[in-house]
Amino acid sequence: MPHDAALAELATFLGDRLVRSKAERDQHGRNEAWFPDTPPDAVAYPETTEEVARIVATCARHNCPVTAWGTGTSLEGHALAIRGGISLDLMRMNRVLQVRAEDMQAVVQPGLTREALNTELRATGLMFSVDPGADASLGGMAATRASGTTAVRYGTMRDNVMALEVVLADGRIIRTGSGARKSSAGYDLTGLFVGSEGTLGIITELTLKLHGQPEAISAAVCAFEDFEAAVQTVITTIQMGIPMARIEFLDETAAAVFNAANGTSLPEKPHLMVEFHGSETSAAEDAKRFGEVVAEMGGAHFDWATTTEDRNRLWKMRHGAYPACLAFRPGSLGLVTDICVPISRLAEAVRETRADIAASGLTGPILGHVGDGNFHAVLLIERGNEAELKTAKALARKMAERALSLGGTITGEHGIGFGKKDLMAMEHGEAWEVMARIKRALDPDGILNPGKVVEVNQ
Repeated sequence: MPHDAALAELATFLGDRLVRSKAERDQHGRNEAWFPDTPPDAVAYPETTEEVARIVATCARHNCPVTAWGTGTSLEGHALAIRGGISLDLMRMNRVLQVRAEDMQAVVQPGLTREALNTELRATGLMFSVDPGADASLGGMAATRASGTTAVRYGTMRDNVMALEVVLADGRIIRTGSGARKSSAGYDLTGLFVGSEGTLGIITELTLKLHGQPEAISAAVCAFEDFEAAVQTVITTIQMGIPMARIEFLDETAAAVFNAANGTSLPEKPHLMVEFHGSETSAAEDAKRFGEVVAEMGGAHFDWATTTEDRNRLWKMRHGAYPACLAFRPGSLGLVTDICVPISRLAEAVRETRADIAASGLTGPILGHVGDGNFHAVLLIERGNEAELKTAKALARKMAERALSLGGTITGEHGIGFGKKDLMAMEHGEAWEVMARIKRALDPDGILNPGKVVEVNQ
């Protein structure tokens, strides 16, 4: 194998935490989407930042690729070792290192998942807000600049990561940011690494912003005759200054998927799912005002989730949308793509995307974080059907082109990986070359997650 020298040296200090068995390699070569399985040459399980640094330095000497691995839930092939080398599994680095309750901050290792952090925080009255649906690792969430259902109120990972510890491509360990709420001391290196998808450095520690757990929560789901009315409801609600914690959209196909998977009886129409956080008084008032907007826009079948159990059931249904979509067409794969546009253009983007999906003959439920102008299409394709895969790829590209023509972006939260890399020049132009220069400066040999986001020699 081309990386035997690196693997032999790594084995001397990792011992049985460098694994070359087929089962482990296969596990780290799989993905949540349509990409072919791509096993790495070996899987390394570090337990400290110093071990990560030593692994990366060793790989740098031997020009061996290093691809960071968290929970493996990304959708654009981010964590696949497409050029071989090491899959760096960070899930044993999963501790809460410090909770600074008075500062509303937590310091964590990258393998800790968001649900595990919130379990740890229950007694403090604080919570970590970013919720992409999957119980992803916090290091992976930072690396992909994740967001999700609560971003409309609490922001994305960009807004909630205050500081990082990062191992660079030569094995150096650096710290970026601080516990201060603001700084004007030099370049924003924290912002550079958040969203870099492991191509510039390996995140080994995060300082995260926390929020207070709401005193009261109210949630509801309501149907509309058409998606234009649903989107206009969102726009009006935002313009009125009603502070939504979550507001999600699903089209009629997605409603049918939810019914099939959960035994519910949602009308097969466009729906909004909404949640408000606040005091007992403010949450009730916000919900009342939202209900008035819904009535004005012709919304119907308004169903409030009045208990914690009902709310959990509602959001579990939303977070389980992807496996529910796959089950809707048994044996299928999902080409899942997302775009994000200014909210004033959202209805247009959804309408034209739905028309394209209908014309293609594919099944493609649409769901979205409409408060952000971000929506997803789950294009269901038969395994091994190259014609359907080609059609789905063309649809996804057309969605990206449409997003740019409407003043948006090719991805609001999925990221680039290698699934959307060929679209980067279309969005960024010469700025993509600037990104490549940054990559070359920090990783001149291109060992960190090669083949993703940019190319060293582009």
